[in-house]
Amino acid sequence: MLDSSNQKYPPLPLIQTWIWMMTQSGNPEIQEKGQSNLIASFGSLAKANEYLMEQNQK
Repeated sequence: MLDSSNQKYPPLPLIQTWIWMMTQSGNPEIQEKGQSNLIASFGSLAKANEYLMEQNQK
């Protein structure tokens, strides 16, 4: 599990925007930018997903 108390993550609306960019934009350049932003912030898409799952449980 991620320990969000030790690490500062971007605001949830920004993360959701990046996910929209990656999955819904329909533009390959925008999709790549959304993915790269998530990976830059979390280290991997799996960790970004884990963080979102934790946020949805709150």
